[in-house]
Amino acid sequence: MKKFKALVLAGVLAMSTVLTACGAGGGNAGGGGGAIKVGVVNNPPSESGYREANVKDMEKVFSAENGYELKTAYSLKNDEQLQAAQGFITEGVDYLLISAAETTGWDEVLKKAQEAGIKVYLFDRMIDVDESLYEAAVVSDMAKEGETAVNWLKSQNLGEYNVIHIQGAMGSDAQIGRTGALDAEFAAGTMNKVVQQTATWDEAEAKKIVESVINAGTDFNVIYAENDGMAKGAVAALDENGIEHGVGKKVVVMGFDCNKWALRELKAGNWNYDGQCSPFQAQIISDLIKSGKAPSSKKIINEEKGFDATTLTDADIDQYGLGE
Repeated sequence: MKKFKALVLAGVLAMSTVLTACGAGGGNAGGGGGAIKVGVVNNPPSESGYREANVKDMEKVFSAENGYELKTAYSLKNDEQLQAAQGFITEGVDYLLISAAETTGWDEVLKKAQEAGIKVYLFDRMIDVDESLYEAAVVSDMAKEGETAVNWLKSQNLGEYNVIHIQGAMGSDAQIGRTGALDAEFAAGTMNKVVQQTATWDEAEAKKIVESVINAGTDFNVIYAENDGMAKGAVAALDENGIEHGVGKKVVVMGFDCNKWALRELKAGNWNYDGQCSPFQAQIISDLIKSGKAPSSKKIINEEKGFDATTLTDADIDQYGLGE
């Protein structure tokens, strides 16, 4: 497999790579000869362990060996992603795959893709467009992830819930979904919002948020972080200030994504909960492309679960954990 740099948005996007098929069969949608050209607009692998696994999965499935010519563009900014998608349309890809930084702003680009005869698949995250503009969305149910996590938290029957809520990138499907159920508890008065602030998936920013609460002397007993990296940053702040956390301790720690290192923190009793978010959508999309048939459903949901530190097993870590 030969690798060439694709100048999709030079100097702006985190990375843009072309993996070009050398004499590989396959053809457009499995029949016309030559490689199937796929443009993937995604968040950068540095965003999180989840995203790193997602990017590797895309590169593995949409490889030259499997009959594809893959072009990728990575950014956490919606406007940069939109420009990258437009670049792929101009280049004439056969398929455009999108994991959007934000849920809005995609109508015109997807209309241009449709006019150019380019089929669009959404993955990982939904966006707010008419479903006629894409073939299918292979996604996690982010709202259900949030509901599962909050229901677990309520089942702990704490005397009170004073929550530090550390959000992901604002406006992303993951942030909106994982925030929704907790916001409902805040609105109902069943849980107290100590602080609700975005760390944009960043570990260091999450640490600063928790440090500011500690320095202010505000009481809290729950940290609800919308990914594992931010939960790790939050725990670092607790450790530096001698605040106990985890099973049977003062502060309940919750994360999302199920990185193996995070699940090991659960197993050790240092964290309490981790919500699964599957990064593996590529093979489902490839199968749909090569079938040449329209999918039976516009929305294909990855089945996911939440893990409790008191019941998590080594087998769970091996089966569901991401990375090493």
